[in-house]
Amino acid sequence: MTLDEIAEILKVDPAQITLMYAFNATGKTQLSVAYKNATKLEDGSHTGVYYNAYSEDLFVWDNDEENGGTNVRLTVLPSSLSKFHSSMTEDNVRDKLNAYKPKFGFSFNPYEDDPEKGIESISFFIPNQNPDVPQPPIKISRGEERIFVWCFFLALFEVEGWADKQSSHFFIDDPVSSLDDHNIFVTAATLYDLIEKQFEKRKIIVTTHHLGLFSILSDWITKGEKSHKFKKKDKPLYKLHILSAKSGALELENCRNDVFLYHLRVLQLLFIARDAKDVRAYHFAMLRQVLENVASFLGVGQFSYVLNQIGITEASRVADIVNALSHKKVYYYESDIVVQDNLDIFEEVMSGLLAKYKFVLHAE
Repeated sequence: MTLDEIAEILKVDPAQITLMYAFNATGKTQLSVAYKNATKLEDGSHTGVYYNAYSEDLFVWDNDEENGGTNVRLTVLPSSLSKFHSSMTEDNVRDKLNAYKPKFGFSFNPYEDDPEKGIESISFFIPNQNPDVPQPPIKISRGEERIFVWCFFLALFEVEGWADKQSSHFFIDDPVSSLDDHNIFVTAATLYDLIEKQFEKRKIIVTTHHLGLFSILSDWITKGEKSHKFKKKDKPLYKLHILSAKSGALELENCRNDVFLYHLRVLQLLFIARDAKDVRAYHFAMLRQVLENVASFLGVGQFSYVLNQIGITEASRVADIVNALSHKKVYYYESDIVVQDNLDIFEEVMSGLLAKYKFVLHAE
């Protein structure tokens, strides 16, 4: 299939939520462009809202080298979005940023000659307890920049006019570039919030190269505590896809029909984290998904059955711990560092899975 053909499939698909996993360089960003073209109205206007690499490219650093960096800032290039900037406040963006616990402050710099033209640039600084003392501008890291831009767009999505006029769909392509794993899963929580608020009103398509992000979101939507919201008369309102390139052509696979291939990869990532002694809270959400799929394959409803099968003596208690660490509030409000008792549980479950079911894993 071509990207245009895949875009047409997504266009007519009745699913309100589409999650898509694909390796880098498969064509996710170009798929968002193809989808934009496929859904244009006859007058050429867009029917949906997009976040992709083109969105990120609207933000360019002005390092002010001529003045020794005394006015370094992030310039916002003029675009069709500029007219909506005036309806958004710094507090709107701060509200989205809070989940990431940023170490920087920021301020908008509107066009002086005409504020209605939007935001000309954004200045960043280290917060000072004394607001009367001006702080010199700083350049934030690439990861911090990506977090800020994502939160900027999350706030912009809520501005009256833009998302309301282009109300058919959101297409969000990989908002996790240059982020560490913990912030990737904070982003998963912000995406879930967006999906939960918007999926009944518009179609939402999320693409990502990050299997962990894909795994967490699919787990929350298909099996989470609010999963009933994403079904209508027990019929799922979502689709999970893998976009792959095979023999020079693209294929759009339903990953729900390819459980072993997909979940072996999740299991592989868990073993890599274990061997690197870098197990974090979000790994428990991935572990839960593996356990649930093994349980489903065995024809049982609760993954505590699998825990019993692999020799976990207190299966109900361990299941409660896995569930607790899988909750998205962990990423918002708690540390991603796992205490030793829970690390011991992780080790026991992983060892039991491998011993009982003889998974053959080849780490990259």
